[in-house]
Amino acid sequence: MTAIAPVRLIRDRATWLIYLQLGVFATYLYGLSAALPLLRLDQGLSQAVAGLHGTAMAVGGIVTGLVLPWLTGRIGRRAVIWTGMAGMSAGTLMVAAAPTVLPVTLLGYGVASGMASIALYAGMAALDDRHGPAGPAAISEANAVCVTVGIGVPFVVSAAAQSALGWRAALLVTPALAALLALVMWRVRVPEPRETTDGAGEGRARFGWRFYLASAVLFCCVAMEFCFNLWAAKLFSDQTGTPAAVAATAVAAFTAGMAAGRLAGAWLALRIPPTALFLGALLVTAAGWAIFWLSTNPVFSYAGLAVSGLGVALHFPMALSRVLAASGGRRDRASAMASVFAGLAVGIGPFLLGALADGFGTQRAFLMVPALIGLAVGGLLITARGLSRAGAAGAAGPA
Repeated sequence: MTAIAPVRLIRDRATWLIYLQLGVFATYLYGLSAALPLLRLDQGLSQAVAGLHGTAMAVGGIVTGLVLPWLTGRIGRRAVIWTGMAGMSAGTLMVAAAPTVLPVTLLGYGVASGMASIALYAGMAALDDRHGPAGPAAISEANAVCVTVGIGVPFVVSAAAQSALGWRAALLVTPALAALLALVMWRVRVPEPRETTDGAGEGRARFGWRFYLASAVLFCCVAMEFCFNLWAAKLFSDQTGTPAAVAATAVAAFTAGMAAGRLAGAWLALRIPPTALFLGALLVTAAGWAIFWLSTNPVFSYAGLAVSGLGVALHFPMALSRVLAASGGRRDRASAMASVFAGLAVGIGPFLLGALADGFGTQRAFLMVPALIGLAVGGLLITARGLSRAGAAGAAGPA
């Protein structure tokens, strides 16, 4: 197979609701990511201890991922998504209210991440159910909305940090937008699960080895993305001598690249073989990382992050689509497992990078990125043939 026949992506009110919910999700994710270096300075933490905030995010994602299939079966996707939005807002408020108290900020990061995860993965499963063969394109487009909103968040954090309000004021954007979205679109319904979620029949069948290898590729991709999200500003500051408050804007270059990549990816995913597209994205990330890693000039560092983001843009949508393709139609169970693997990646990746940075410096620690790229390429090539057949048969993932 060398090409994918174009299919239509129909954007109804439920689709737009999930897109906008991903936009609010972006204010939490990129807000807390950009705030981490400032939080570290306020609390006087080492890089490894600051990295525990990533571990807290991981624990939250793992816990809620384990209960997601049960919760969806009990209250439905719509209620799960809105519950996640409310919890995400509550966790963000905890960080804003007590930025110098380590146990509270760790709890806030964990609660926000866990509740955001159930909103994210339930929404992705709903998009995949709603759009069928166009599911990967819808997932990519939803994530494009997410990172497009995310571009401006580090600037908001940076501006607040340099004002009398302080950086914590920027975190109030998340609960404000969540409340506004609920007010405007509360009555919109999203597709409910089509597969069994009560533990009976096919819903209890075990996943095959391709599913778990596809999940391992997802792990590598999420770990890579969060290493950039949580530590790129630190390396930018170290390499260029830029103050931490200003270096927070480095994440914006990364998210700008991601926005461009995901907007293009929604179109490309309908027309280009997924394995080739995924491999190309990994190679683009490797090229951007090399520019960023070697640069001591702010302009080249911004450029390297933008190119890295362009490649990373397709990693999560393509990896998640492959996990769903290998699930045998059990999308909610697969989404829950994806949340667990992603949670592990969020905790292990940034924490390990932070620990390596304490011992060897941030630049050497960033050698984790090409290592993760190599592992992802290997897993992708091994699973390519089987998942291509699944996609050709009409599974959720790319053909």
